[in-house]
Amino acid sequence: MKATRREFLRHVGCGAMTAAAVATGVPQLFQMNALAAPGAGDTYKALVCIFLLGGNDSNNTVIPLDDYGSYAAVRSGLTIPHDLLLPIAPPSARANFGLHPQLTLLHELWQQKRLAVVANVGPLVVPLTPDEYRNTPSLRPYQLFSHSDQQAEWQTSNANGFVPTGWGGRLADLTRDSTTGFPTVASMAGLTIFSAGSTTSPLVLPPAPTALNQALALKRPGDTADGSDLRQLVDLRLTNTAPTLIEVAAAVQAQAIHDSLALSVDPVLTTSFPNTPLGNQLKQAAKLMKLSASLGLRRQIFFCAIGGFDTHTDQGSATGTQANLLKSLSDAMGAFYDATVELGLAAQVTTFTMSDFSRTFKPAGAGAATGSDHAWGAHHFVLGGAVLGGDFYGTYPTLALSGPDDTDQESGARGRWVPTIAVDQYAATLATWFGVAAGDLELVFPNLRHFANPNLGFLM
Repeated sequence: MKATRREFLRHVGCGAMTAAAVATGVPQLFQMNALAAPGAGDTYKALVCIFLLGGNDSNNTVIPLDDYGSYAAVRSGLTIPHDLLLPIAPPSARANFGLHPQLTLLHELWQQKRLAVVANVGPLVVPLTPDEYRNTPSLRPYQLFSHSDQQAEWQTSNANGFVPTGWGGRLADLTRDSTTGFPTVASMAGLTIFSAGSTTSPLVLPPAPTALNQALALKRPGDTADGSDLRQLVDLRLTNTAPTLIEVAAAVQAQAIHDSLALSVDPVLTTSFPNTPLGNQLKQAAKLMKLSASLGLRRQIFFCAIGGFDTHTDQGSATGTQANLLKSLSDAMGAFYDATVELGLAAQVTTFTMSDFSRTFKPAGAGAATGSDHAWGAHHFVLGGAVLGGDFYGTYPTLALSGPDDTDQESGARGRWVPTIAVDQYAATLATWFGVAAGDLELVFPNLRHFANPNLGFLM
């Protein structure tokens, strides 16, 4: 169906910069159409991103047991005692590992084969060896080791520099199928680049305990109880004489009013969530999932986040700053999985983690102030009933300073692992499960063509 002038202007207002950003990658991005949306017989599916802001130390999240001595010899004040680790035996690694002792609920889900680990993932422009990293700086990701840039590169799946859309938003551009116009993407952690698409506007909601039917309240000074002042503005878009900017603004307001009215109830869940920032974000996501049928959604994408992982000092080991954050992560993810079981959606919801980067294997600081610095390749969790869990995907790095996976050499080596899996591959695997056809993957991930394997196989 041909877009109206008003629709065209609204889309341009949201995504004009995207065209310039992807012009050198995939110009056909704007050729997305309804044929790419899920078919009428498709079941509901949802992706839930949990971003660990600050850079989680993967070296103390997934730890080798068979080669524990090499780990303990370098980690010094960050070392977690061997007997406290939660044992796992991923078949593909042919070795034994341990999860951080605070990841108890995630350990249980690993044992149920609902949780997988994707090892040594990070932003890459092209596949890269440590020698190529050292000898060809032009092949390195843009502003490597910078918090803001690496957060953006994870969320946009673009390691060459800034683009104004995220891969979650572009995925929604390609697959959105709402019969009511309700947004496909929702963020409980503010407006993020991950959620921004070319023609997709994300829904931004506060976490629980704010009720869904209060989250989009549009009352402003001068509004009447039924929002009639806003409705008068909306009515302007029905006239042929309304100035263009008023038309566009009215259209946006109309959608906001529509979304607010759609959330007329606050769903009740029997699953108990931890009263933590992440627990409350995931609870809100679960409530939106419960409303998915009435909202006309067969696809939903969620963004949640937990901060505090920038542990330059006082990181701790089995207890302390990182331990507390990992417990919060584990408890919230465990409750959220239970909620998907309650909703009958466990096999239709996949939750995954992302983070700025991992942290240096060699600690920074000394004594009680011991922490770690910015690094690169990291290990991430994928959770859900469709996950082929209880295993590693990708290659766990050799934990050796100046070793075969370290960016650095000799006395300056700190243990910053060059990723062996690109963010593009990790995200494309999730997108394939979500319903994107192989031929359309580069519409969402323009850089994917540089990597041999677009599907890591961790989802059914």
